[in-house]
Amino acid sequence: MNVIDHAKTSIGGIGPARIAELYEIEAEVFRQARPKSMAIIGNGLPGFFGGVPMHWMNDWPTPFPILVDSAKGATITDIDGNRLDDFCLGDTGSMFGHSPPPVARAIRRQAGRGLTYMLPSEDALAIGPLLQQRFGLPFWQIATTATDANRFALRVARAVTGREKILVFNGCYHGSVDETMVRLIDGRPVNRPGLAGEFRDLTRAADVVEFNDLSALDAALRGNDVACVITEPVLTNSCMVLPEAGFHDGLRRLTRATGTLLLIDETHTISTGPGGYTRKFGLEPDLFVLGKPIAGGVPASVWGMSEDVATRYAAYNRVKEPGYSGMGTTLSGNPLQFAAMRATLEEVMTDEAYGHMDRLARRLDAGLTAVIDRYRLPWHVSRAGARVEFICAPGPLMNGGQAEAAHAPELEAAIHVALVNRGVLIAPFHNMMLISPATSAAQVNRLMTAFAAVAARLTA
Repeated sequence: MNVIDHAKTSIGGIGPARIAELYEIEAEVFRQARPKSMAIIGNGLPGFFGGVPMHWMNDWPTPFPILVDSAKGATITDIDGNRLDDFCLGDTGSMFGHSPPPVARAIRRQAGRGLTYMLPSEDALAIGPLLQQRFGLPFWQIATTATDANRFALRVARAVTGREKILVFNGCYHGSVDETMVRLIDGRPVNRPGLAGEFRDLTRAADVVEFNDLSALDAALRGNDVACVITEPVLTNSCMVLPEAGFHDGLRRLTRATGTLLLIDETHTISTGPGGYTRKFGLEPDLFVLGKPIAGGVPASVWGMSEDVATRYAAYNRVKEPGYSGMGTTLSGNPLQFAAMRATLEEVMTDEAYGHMDRLARRLDAGLTAVIDRYRLPWHVSRAGARVEFICAPGPLMNGGQAEAAHAPELEAAIHVALVNRGVLIAPFHNMMLISPATSAAQVNRLMTAFAAVAARLTA
């Protein structure tokens, strides 16, 4: 847990001493409920640097990571037998529930037929048209992560425009794409703090402005030297920032006027609807990326391009010098991905599933808001379809700078552990909750009850 600055009068409207007390009490409850886990992982898993297979597993606010025995639907069970209603859902990777039955069947079928062979399978025949119909762009490629897909799409954008620079919005998240790792600090573009082993000035080839600021965007694009604007439709992976009315229309108008391509990254905002935010609100991207849940939890991503971009890229390929394009990984486009992705697109990401997700997300939004109002907390709730966040600051937030300032890490850590002790798991890096097709009304009710109990403790 982060060290609390007791000189602060309040964090998110709560006194630092009360936050520290709550965390210590809840951390001990967590330990007592997990003796087997603590014995195995309390001092780290042997053989792994930092004691975990992936370093960010240590970023969970619990005293040690939860050691999972199994997960099904919207429930996780740890090795001590504790069952948790899972609203984190692998931070969107399992947005459609853990092991959706159609995906599990597809994996079993494909497992006996080969897992990777650098060639398409019959499932690939179905996937191309499914992507066209669902997302509206005519040409697609398969990758393994959204990071890969974003990186490849940006390479294409630079190739067809002949421009080096890209533009991102402050507070953005597009995986670990190097050139997106820039921030505004005191109004000045800088490398994102904390990058390991980064000696380059990433701002040389990347501009950064605030989300929802069309004037700043206009000024940044006016030089006609930006290849691509890459953005999520809604800023996520921070405190959520929704677009103001007219922002996306202005973004598309300004990019077209300056010959700048627009890449929409729907990896998190696919929560909005079966075709993502793009189809629901009529966005018109030149490039489109979707990772995480597209294959029901199997590592996979897709990136698509417009007819114009595809034509220009084909022309570029005809004249470029021979050699490796810098795009593609050996395991991308494998038959296991194809099988899981086809099942997800055809049988999991249905209108009916999204209707259920949206109804329960609306209910959760209203319930959390009612608790915040009841305890007069200076917090708010934000939502993008089935993706809901409570934010421990007044809102709505307008840009990434405000979102970063709204984070209350010590308070959020105490809330997270307290929710786990009441049978609820939410995302560790921000207060994000996802509703899946497998999530039940009873689970949403338990989350609201747990949230109310924690709010009562904090404000008693």
